[in-house]
Amino acid sequence: MAVEGSSKKMIATQAEMVENKVPIPYRDQCAHLLIPLNKCRQAEFYLPWKCEIERHSYEKCEYELVMERMLQMQKIREEEARLKQAGKQGASVPLIPKTANA
Repeated sequence: MAVEGSSKKMIATQAEMVENKVPIPYRDQCAHLLIPLNKCRQAEFYLPWKCEIERHSYEKCEYELVMERMLQMQKIREEEARLKQAGKQGASVPLIPKTANA
């Protein structure tokens, strides 16, 4: 299942996320990595030096999603700036003359 606007696919299904009690804000394209990370954390009593490989893979996935969203937003801003610049060039004649307000 592909997510609109993202290059990553959803691997974990809704049923898997509900079964593993993944919080709703964390149900993104990286949820399939969060499920084994949370299981490892519970098994290892949340010791910070345990589950490093799982944590690194999950955090890398989240970082890639953030960078992808930032690039998309940058493209949107550049497009808006280009359209705004094109609008300014074409509308050099004011619609209401300045003498009408005097």
